[in-house]
Amino acid sequence: MSAAFVSIAQVSKRFAPHLSLGDKLAAKLGGAVETRAVKAVTDVSLAIRRGETLGLVGESGCGKSTLGRLVAGITSPDAGVVELEGAPIRARGRKTTTRIQTVFQDPFASLDPRMRVGDTIAEGPLAHGLVPAGEGAKAFARRWLGTVGLEPDYVDRFPHQFSGGQRQRIAIARALAMKPDVLVCDEPVASLDVSIQAQIINLFLDLRRRLDLTMLFISHDLGVVRHLCDRVAVMYLGRIVEIGPTAELYGAPKHPYARALLEAVPKIEGGRAVFKPISGEIPSPLDPPPGCAFNPRCPLATDLCRAELPALRELAPDWRAACHYAR
Repeated sequence: MSAAFVSIAQVSKRFAPHLSLGDKLAAKLGGAVETRAVKAVTDVSLAIRRGETLGLVGESGCGKSTLGRLVAGITSPDAGVVELEGAPIRARGRKTTTRIQTVFQDPFASLDPRMRVGDTIAEGPLAHGLVPAGEGAKAFARRWLGTVGLEPDYVDRFPHQFSGGQRQRIAIARALAMKPDVLVCDEPVASLDVSIQAQIINLFLDLRRRLDLTMLFISHDLGVVRHLCDRVAVMYLGRIVEIGPTAELYGAPKHPYARALLEAVPKIEGGRAVFKPISGEIPSPLDPPPGCAFNPRCPLATDLCRAELPALRELAPDWRAACHYAR
C-alpha cells in the first residue's frame, strides 16, 4: 500500500475565457479585452495507492471535477503529469490507456438516450477489441448488468425506461466493462435519493473488494466519504490544503478550512448545536488572493498568511497540511 499506483505531479490547469465576436473584433482593433484565465487546478501533487479509495472533498468550484478529469485523462494538464504505474496517461494530446475509467455525476446526462443499454455497455469494449461482436457482445453486456445488480434482460431497453439509481448502475457497468484498474467517481451519488445513495455506495464497496479497484472518489458529502474512503484530500481554490487517513483527519483536522468543513456537517448526537457556516465567499479563481488562499475567510489568518503561500508539509506519517500554523 506504500507505492504510488497513480501519480499526480505538480499538475495545473487553466481555462481561458471564450471571447465573444465583439471582444475578438475589439482585440483586432487594439481595444482592451479582459482575457484572464480561470485557475482551476494549481500545482497539485498526489499519490493514489493500488487498491485504495482516495476521497476528494471541497466546496463547489474548488476544482475537484477538473482534477478528476485530469486523472481520468479526459482533460490535458497545462503543466505537470499524471502517471499510471510510471507511464503518462496522455501523450501528444491523447489518452493512452483504457485502464482508467470515469463514472459521472448525472446518469440522466451521461447515457446516450438513443442507444440501448446493452449497446452502451459494449460500445467501448467492442471498439478496443475486448469482446467479439454479435451475440458475444450482448452476452457480455448481460453479465455486467448482473454484476451491478440489474436484470440481464434489460440489455434491450433504453435509458428513459430506468430510474435514476438504475441509470447510475448502468453507467457503472459501462465503466467497469472496460476492465479498468482505476475508477474516477465524480460525485456519483449526488443526484440520487438518499435511500438510493446507500445502495450505490454499498455497490461501490462490493465492487472494490471483488474487482480489486483503485478509486478516486469526488464528493461534497463528507458522510459518504468517511464511510467509503481510506484517505481524504481536502481541496480549496484549486490546491490541496490537507490530506491524510480518513479516521485521523475526521477526528482532528489540522487545516482551518478542513476543520470548518467538518464542523459544518450536521450531527444527530450531542443534543442541540449551533450551526457555524464558513464565513465569507470563496474567492474568484480568476484572481486568487496572495498568500494562503483561505486567508480572507480564516479566523486564524495573520500577516504571514496574507503574504506567503504555505507549503503542503508533513505533520505525521501520511498526513500533510498546507498551513503555517498546523501542528
